[in-house]
Amino acid sequence: QVQLVESGGGLVQAGGSLRLSCAASGRTFGNYAMGWFRQAPGKERDFVAAITWIGDITYYTDSVKGRFTISRDNAKNTVYLQMNILKPEDTAVYYCAAGYRAPRFGLSDASTYNYWGQGTQVTVSS
Repeated sequence: QVQLVESGGGLVQAGGSLRLSCAASGRTFGNYAMGWFRQAPGKERDFVAAITWIGDITYYTDSVKGRFTISRDNAKNTVYLQMNILKPEDTAVYYCAAGYRAPRFGLSDASTYNYWGQGTQVTVSS
C-alpha cells in the first residue's frame, strides 16, 4: 500500500512558478513510476508528466514541454513537478500517481497507476 500526499499548489499570476511535491509512504518508492495528472473543471483528468521507476526517462504532454520538469528523490520518497511560465490554462487540480514498475509505454495512461493522491489546486490568474 502506498499513500501519496501532494502539496505546493496555490494561486499564482501568469508567468510565475510553482513547485508541487508528492510525498509517498512506504519503503518501496523506488519501485514505482510516478506521474502527474491534472483535471480542470468540467474536463477529464489529463496526463501532464511522468518519470520511470528507474528515474532515467521523463515524459511530458506537449503543452508543458519546456516549462515543466518532473524529478524524483528516492531518498526522500518524493516526486516533484517544477512548473515555470505558468499560464491560465494550467489551472487545474493536480494529482500525483504511482505505478508499480510501470512500463514506459504506459506512463501517460491513468489506468497504468495503482495509487493516487488527493490532489492540490493550482490556479493561474491572467
